[in-house]
Amino acid sequence: MSLHLLSPAKVNLCLRVVGKRADGYHQLVSVMQTLNLADRLTFESSKHDLLECDDPSIPTGENNLVMRALRLFKDETGFKECFRIRLDKKIPVEAGLGGGSSNAATTLFALNLLANSPLTNSELLELSAKIGSDVPFFFSTGTALVTGRGEKVTSLGSIKLQKISIIKPSFGVSTIACYGALGKNFSTAAKYEKAYSNGEVDFMNDLEAGAFGLSPKLAELKEQLQSCGFDQVVMSGSGSSFLCLGDGELPYFDGYKMFFSEP
Repeated sequence: MSLHLLSPAKVNLCLRVVGKRADGYHQLVSVMQTLNLADRLTFESSKHDLLECDDPSIPTGENNLVMRALRLFKDETGFKECFRIRLDKKIPVEAGLGGGSSNAATTLFALNLLANSPLTNSELLELSAKIGSDVPFFFSTGTALVTGRGEKVTSLGSIKLQKISIIKPSFGVSTIACYGALGKNFSTAAKYEKAYSNGEVDFMNDLEAGAFGLSPKLAELKEQLQSCGFDQVVMSGSGSSFLCLGDGELPYFDGYKMFFSEP
């Protein structure tokens, strides 16, 4: 028994932080979009559960989101089959591109298939929220309005975009530190939910200010990218990658690279 699946990256076309919840999470309004950039996951029957990765820097123990998804699915369904899972990594870490969350969602989806679908898509989405805030998005149709702490997902019609380039510096940004650097001047939820649900995208990210405070080099990179002729430049998620739209003349920046581009 084996199964091969792609696990796509995401970008935040816009991200507004509209408050802080009683549980300590922040309340978000965002439009997310999947990309063709993807990891690859292979599931093969085994005597023991095991995760392997072609990137030696990726921890493969119980704290990896793939293994957490595996344990959670088994606890929820009583599924007993064991798997050797191979993760071929293409999505960079600490980039704001949701690689780990995507891997977790893909694992839940794969296990549900291999177990003859004991859970509905709604149940998988609800289960995925227990793993991480970005995980439920990957059960959408690829473009979605995301609210709450990320667990409320409403699929949208596809948004027509120009050429997309993703630029990732050599360093990452801690998501926890980025949210911790936020002030208390939150955006107003209602107007953004209404606009975004109608397909309007403003390419703004409220996490940029905190990330730039933690890493001034990120602010410098955005200024450089804006001078290259791109129509829009916005940080994805909590960084450190930037989404660039349109045809820009991209010079070489020491320590940075464009690792993905699609028309």
